[in-house]
Amino acid sequence: MKKRVLGHSGYAVSEVGLGCWQLGNDFGAIENKTAEDILDAGMHNGINFLDTADVYGAGLSETRIGNWLKKQTKKPYIASKVGRDAALFPDGYSFEKVKANIEGSLKRLDIDALDLLQLHCIPRDVLFDGEIFNWLQSLQQTGLIRHYGASVEMLDEALFCLEHTKVTSLQIIFNVFRQTATEQIFPLAKQKNVGVIARLPLASGLLSGNMQKDRVFEQGDHRNYNQNGDAFHVGETFNGIQFEKGVELAEQAKQFLPADLSLQQAAMRWILDQDAVTTLIAGCTKVSQVYANAAISNMPSLAPTLDQRLQDYYKNTVRQHIRGGI
Repeated sequence: MKKRVLGHSGYAVSEVGLGCWQLGNDFGAIENKTAEDILDAGMHNGINFLDTADVYGAGLSETRIGNWLKKQTKKPYIASKVGRDAALFPDGYSFEKVKANIEGSLKRLDIDALDLLQLHCIPRDVLFDGEIFNWLQSLQQTGLIRHYGASVEMLDEALFCLEHTKVTSLQIIFNVFRQTATEQIFPLAKQKNVGVIARLPLASGLLSGNMQKDRVFEQGDHRNYNQNGDAFHVGETFNGIQFEKGVELAEQAKQFLPADLSLQQAAMRWILDQDAVTTLIAGCTKVSQVYANAAISNMPSLAPTLDQRLQDYYKNTVRQHIRGGI
């Protein structure tokens, strides 16, 4: 597993990280043993960067990671997030409440300090007020967090965060279907020495190559936007794109690929070929997925002609269908 330095933290993190949203049963229920096996597989494959949040499974993801950490002699870097818990979101933010939520994360994880604490797509007015960055700096000074960053949805939010010199990392949606970051965010992130964490590398499954238009997401899977137990409404927006259109575009993208390269491999390798990206965080519900994702690190870079075709495909065909966001 190859590593890249995360901003000015000095952390040499695996360029393929493990997104731990799935460990909160928010993509369908998984057993405790499966969650532990996924974490074991990550460590076995050299993954040393885990990304979670206090709201993933109402704390279940952090609890599972904490229980697993007790058995480990070699510890990975732990990144969590704050800001979407009902005690805060949308209008209950205060220094004391943010601190309390972080202390809750530390208790569940059973650690003394978070390696990285990220704002979790907080309301725009709270973000642009800027005071919350002073809170994070204070919490850093008290030792609850070692470094801090932000996970954001919109381009202007990302650019605002990059103006804060103490910000170590910026987490954004970045994948073959969401390439806007290459235009403004990446050059500035490199200039500011801010690490980029790419989330949703497979566009919530659209770029896995396995999604079908009649896919039904089970109740409990956050992608089932109708949580009344009915099938997902395929006409709704999914990762910023209408679901059926996303499946169609993913199928079209396969035509660019050589026979020995899957869409999942191409999509993830394309992300790692962007030198501004520090790590991508891919979630897994199966051990086999951990192995498949980790293997991307040692794949050769995509051929320049393929890289260009994927960029052109986004600009000429995909971009017009993306709604808002980065």
